[in-house]
Amino acid sequence: MLLIGSQFIGSATSRLGVEAFSALNAATGEALPTDFFVATKEEVDAACDSAQQAFSAFKSTSNEARAHFLELIADGIEALGDVLIERCSAETALPTIRLEGERGRTCNQLRIFAKVIREGSWRDVRIEPALPEREPIPRPDLRRMLVPLGPVAVFGASNFPLAFSVAGGDTASALAVGCPVVVKAHPAHPGTSEMVARAIIKAAVCAGMPDGVFSMVHGHIETGEWLVQNQFIQAVGFTGSQHAGRALCNLAAKRPSPIPVFAEMGSVNPVFILPGALAERGESLAEGLAGSVCMGVGQFCTNPGLAVAIRSDEQQAFVNRLAESVALATPGTMLTRGIKSSYQAGSGRLKSHPAVYTESEGNELETSVSGCVFSTDANSFLADEVLSAEVFGPSTLVVNCNSVEEMCEVAANIEGQLTATIHHGPGDDALTKRLTECLLGKVGRVLYNGFPTGVEVGHAMQHGGPYPASSDSRFTSVGSAAIFRWLRPVCYQNAPEDVLPPELLKSNPLGIMRQINGERTTGEG
Repeated sequence: MLLIGSQFIGSATSRLGVEAFSALNAATGEALPTDFFVATKEEVDAACDSAQQAFSAFKSTSNEARAHFLELIADGIEALGDVLIERCSAETALPTIRLEGERGRTCNQLRIFAKVIREGSWRDVRIEPALPEREPIPRPDLRRMLVPLGPVAVFGASNFPLAFSVAGGDTASALAVGCPVVVKAHPAHPGTSEMVARAIIKAAVCAGMPDGVFSMVHGHIETGEWLVQNQFIQAVGFTGSQHAGRALCNLAAKRPSPIPVFAEMGSVNPVFILPGALAERGESLAEGLAGSVCMGVGQFCTNPGLAVAIRSDEQQAFVNRLAESVALATPGTMLTRGIKSSYQAGSGRLKSHPAVYTESEGNELETSVSGCVFSTDANSFLADEVLSAEVFGPSTLVVNCNSVEEMCEVAANIEGQLTATIHHGPGDDALTKRLTECLLGKVGRVLYNGFPTGVEVGHAMQHGGPYPASSDSRFTSVGSAAIFRWLRPVCYQNAPEDVLPPELLKSNPLGIMRQINGERTTGEG
């Protein structure tokens, strides 16, 4: 596919700017073909204006029409074939097999959202018919449902160039409920972004969607600021660093009309390994943890950057085996030179910390990095917040506790996390329950006898947790429940029949599940 490097404003292309950049081969640092032009403010505003103009018509399309649109996007991404995978691998250094799996996940989540919106109950319809004879005060006719917020800005993520990028979960869930989307492409994979953007635009045209339902711009920090501050943008989806996510939240809060930013900002994802589990399967736990730490060169938001255990002979054997396994892992190329530098700085802070012991550090090559294992004691960990900071990459810190009480104190003092894991075995029941109660207030997902890397795309997944893991712990960025970020409730009181949407009509022509007088039914209301 011939890339053009322009902005996509609805179905039109635009190239008003003079500043351009090239994508780099992540493995070699060499420039890849095609210059990509940085959007001007005029182009960003035009994309937002186009989204606003499309909103009225788009939100009124049927569930079936939007579901078909999503399925066409999935078909179009699959139709790109090997050329998409090859370009994406060059831009990210991610292996082909990983990207093929990520493409499958991307298309699968588009099709899941199509099924969800066809079913219709996502509108959360609640109806209380009028009771004019009620004493002492008659009840009015009340009909409530969820409606789309409006145009949404989505920021492509570096570590998932397909599943959390141009057609990723944020875009798919917003389009599903009728919110036009303006994407800021990630500058680390602009070629991949353009290919996917063109597939979305082609699907929009084929599905008869209003022009402007999707746009994409290229740029840097300033571009994203213009996008968040534009008056027509009503919400933001972001996956990335805490620094960048917090900056977007602050910008959105300072607007004349503040808007929500749904930012997923990373996590150290603590793994608690209880005495019974260590005694029963310590060696296999060490090998499993090493595999999770080093998977994808540690570039997952659910990477287990912290392991907590109580000192014992079994615990020491576990740490030794963990260090050996990580040392044997093949060094890997990180997504960008900037991410590699940040990883080296983060691991360097731990290496030089007086209370930290380096258990394992591999030999770093010019273009790749190795995993690291560090250890410290619970008191030092609790005394210095530097030790609880995320190191984005194949690194983990083992916290050695002297007692159950110290382990629980560590659990009670961690910041908000995406996940926490408890490995338990014989005799660990009471401690498992105690840790669970503590961690439920700290995380979005608690795992048992597993590892946090790997996030299932389904209906029951929660990917988001208390700050700073995410900006709003009430919502998920993965799974069908992600649609609720882009919706708000509206109530019609004593509305004439001809102004009601079909979801709220007494006859229920769509046949969807609704709550009538507090009871769920597909009947009339």
